[in-house]
Amino acid sequence: MSSCNYFKFLEHTADVYVEVCGETLEKAFELAGKALFEVMTDTSKVEPRQTYVVEDRGFDLENALYRWLEDLLIEYGRSGTVFSTFNVEYVRKEGEEYVFRATCSGEQFDSEKHEARTEVKAVTYSLMEVRPTASGWILRFVLDI
Repeated sequence: MSSCNYFKFLEHTADVYVEVCGETLEKAFELAGKALFEVMTDTSKVEPRQTYVVEDRGFDLENALYRWLEDLLIEYGRSGTVFSTFNVEYVRKEGEEYVFRATCSGEQFDSEKHEARTEVKAVTYSLMEVRPTASGWILRFVLDI
């Protein structure tokens, strides 16, 4: 299996269109979280001072991805925390739903230390894809800015 652990920004007229490739679904979710915060700031400058646990579920894999990113965005809006490290323990099917659990670390956004890039208003279902490939998982999603 060849390595495909990356995220990149694709062309989009108004919003941010992200493609993620991860060797596992968990790695792909981690990279999606990283991409979300890379839109907002330089995550290499974010220290893992605070840890936040995300546990949620979705009715399918697209909804699970949506909920994952939305949960991170809600926490950012609530506490001002920007995250730089993501450890997705599992994304798995339980009954009719997909459940996930992750630990994320970061710190309060500080304009003296962190670059203010583009504010993400919402996660959308526009152009969303979650699909397995020969080398792992491809995720695509659009962030409303």
